[in-house]
Amino acid sequence: MAIATRFLAWLDGQHPGRAGRWLQGRPRTLAWMLAGLSLAAWVAFAGVLAFAWDIRRSLPDRRALSSVGDMAQATTLYDQADEPVFTIFKEQRIEVPLDKIGKTMREAVVSVEDQRFYQHNGVDFVRIGAAVVANARAGSRAQGGSTITQQLARMSFLNRKKTYTRKIKEAFAALLIERTYSKDEILALYLNKAYFGDGYHGVEAASLGFLGKHADQLDVPEAALIAGLIQSPSAYAPTINMEKAIARRNIVLLMMLDNGVIDRAAYDKAKRARVRLENRLRRDEPYGLYFKEQVRRELVDRFGWQRVSEGGLKVYTTIDRALQQQAEAIVERRLSEVEKRRGYPHTPRAKITVDEDVAPPYLQGAVVVMDARTGAVRAQVGGRNFRESRFNRAVQARRQSGSAFKPIVYAAAIEQGQSPGSLVTNLNDPINTPQGDYVPEDEHSGANSMTLRTALRTSSNRAAVQLLRTVGIPQAVKTAQALSLGQMPAVPSMALGAGEVTLQSLTAAYATFAAEGVMHEPYLIRRVEDQDGNVLYATEAKERRVFKPETAFLVTSMLADVINSGTGWRARAEGFRLPAAGKTGTTNDYHDVWFVGFTPTTVTGVWMGFDQPREIIANGYAGELAVPLWASVMAVATDGDAPESFKRPPGIVGATICRISGKRAVEGCSQVPVEGEDGAVEIRSMAYTEYFRKGTEPQGECEEHQGASFLDKLAGFFGKDNDVKPVSAEQAGLPPASIPRDIPTPAEREEAAEAPGRAAEARADAREEAPKAAEAPREEKKRGFWGRLFGRRDKDEPKKKNE
Repeated sequence: MAIATRFLAWLDGQHPGRAGRWLQGRPRTLAWMLAGLSLAAWVAFAGVLAFAWDIRRSLPDRRALSSVGDMAQATTLYDQADEPVFTIFKEQRIEVPLDKIGKTMREAVVSVEDQRFYQHNGVDFVRIGAAVVANARAGSRAQGGSTITQQLARMSFLNRKKTYTRKIKEAFAALLIERTYSKDEILALYLNKAYFGDGYHGVEAASLGFLGKHADQLDVPEAALIAGLIQSPSAYAPTINMEKAIARRNIVLLMMLDNGVIDRAAYDKAKRARVRLENRLRRDEPYGLYFKEQVRRELVDRFGWQRVSEGGLKVYTTIDRALQQQAEAIVERRLSEVEKRRGYPHTPRAKITVDEDVAPPYLQGAVVVMDARTGAVRAQVGGRNFRESRFNRAVQARRQSGSAFKPIVYAAAIEQGQSPGSLVTNLNDPINTPQGDYVPEDEHSGANSMTLRTALRTSSNRAAVQLLRTVGIPQAVKTAQALSLGQMPAVPSMALGAGEVTLQSLTAAYATFAAEGVMHEPYLIRRVEDQDGNVLYATEAKERRVFKPETAFLVTSMLADVINSGTGWRARAEGFRLPAAGKTGTTNDYHDVWFVGFTPTTVTGVWMGFDQPREIIANGYAGELAVPLWASVMAVATDGDAPESFKRPPGIVGATICRISGKRAVEGCSQVPVEGEDGAVEIRSMAYTEYFRKGTEPQGECEEHQGASFLDKLAGFFGKDNDVKPVSAEQAGLPPASIPRDIPTPAEREEAAEAPGRAAEARADAREEAPKAAEAPREEKKRGFWGRLFGRRDKDEPKKKNE
């Protein structure tokens, strides 16, 4: 006050002094000084107002205060048994009410973070004063004065930048929070929002992630360990530095002792306790990542990323956890076996270091397992290693399927009225195209006709193309579209798999045969619920009839032959015994190998190849590479299933027909000379019972063997009046001594204007000796009567000296 009086007197000139006398002689200077002081005062006042406005503007309004409890929640994915299997999150958090957080846990946090939590109104001035003194003595920021409420305000509204301005804002926001929420509500919000390290937000996630226990199951030392993480999660994480974590835990225990929540005995016991870490959140899933990523994509498309990553959705999927794990292991094992084969021309995966952002150059594989009755995808393997390549080859890769597409053409033919016993004729006749005659290469016998059943079992390319011509390319294209296979190229080689499909779409198409002609769209998500259990989305049955039940059954019966004695015979050699049907597919130059097969309840599709197409291995047929993979996966997928035959519709009847003519069998059909691969000729019956749609059974009798009894033939041979030629075992439709292999089919899409005979043209079938375990034992036979009569001998039989 005295200073102010003297200053005013100085201005009045009562005590001018040297400076005063100087100023009195310079009134303009004095005026400028007064103006400057006035301006400074106004600037200071404006600064105070601006600061106050900034504080006021940053404070939460009523709406913001009511949203303090809003926090990001992890979305949980459940398997087919409704057990949690994956999580998708921005912040991994499991929100729980206060009564689900143990009292010990709550007391530990209050003791270490805010001992006067229940006494202050949001700002603890006593603690702030103590912190100021401690920091002054330490010469640095040794202690903080923020209360639990202030920390909650910072988590909800402010950043973590350490400034005095932020501290002031934090204090005002804390006062508002205290006026809005009760102490228990504030503590619950804090414990659910706090970050505990290792990606765990909230005490429940931290408890499960670090200790494998719920927050209401923690004992004293465990609660102290978790509570100690809040101050510096990275420094005290037990997964990184156990020694520091224990030291911090012991500090918390001491503060709990000082706060009176534990006694000395409990303190001493807790300090000696060992820490046992256990993670029950399965955050780094070792399997199913392709499946999880596909589900995530579908969820984001439907709900948006923010809701998926923060909304705490409950997603009930179709995944079979055990099957998924084993399928991935089988893929790796089977592909490794291929890489170890003699003559494998590529570097195996084990010797390759994968560069980031570069497609892995090693051999890849994919698997899809579906419930044939519903379309539920039980397992999906999109490659060998998700972390090295997220490209899902089961659903994203569109590749040519080779002969695996042929059943679609056969189904279209049967839908038009043909049957497995119908003849495909003119196999040696060229197909006229604008570019010239087109004849697919085929290493089958020179027979000019064969039944549909024989043609599909032996995977005849010429039969498939001729059958497509009979069906009509437009109709085959429509059939493929009805099966959700997409647009197919309208060219003859479409029958040989020139169109591109995904593994999952082709697998779903085959499931239509198992489901009696009903197409079920594949799906991975059963339903989605919000945090409160309200159903947001439920998968509706997306099914439609594509084929008549009779058509599906007839195609299935032919595909069963493929597994039992055709190109898929290795499935039986691998030990798969359930009734099943399927088809192989090998593209040109052995770039891709496929096998899709099914039982009445389960359908599985497999694929092998390179991301950048190239030959897998010389003579790498699907029967050799893909079928063993399929058999191994299918054995797991059907484990425990009882043998179940494919249901025969009421509209299916049987009729005895001749394998050669496709007409009703006569007596002579049971006595037909058949030439085996070894050159030996023997009498075999060509009569067998075939399935037909009622009303389509052949009415005429076989003319080729009409009246040609065994004695008539015998007399003809001895009388040198023999015009009876033996038929090949393949033409006769008999299981051969060497099992047919699926032949490579086009690897490049044939355009309508493409010249015939190029990449779209199929290679010929080859054959290989089947292992003895895969075929019924047969007696060693000497050259029979018909062999001697026709002058045939075994290929390895040495000529006699007198011949």
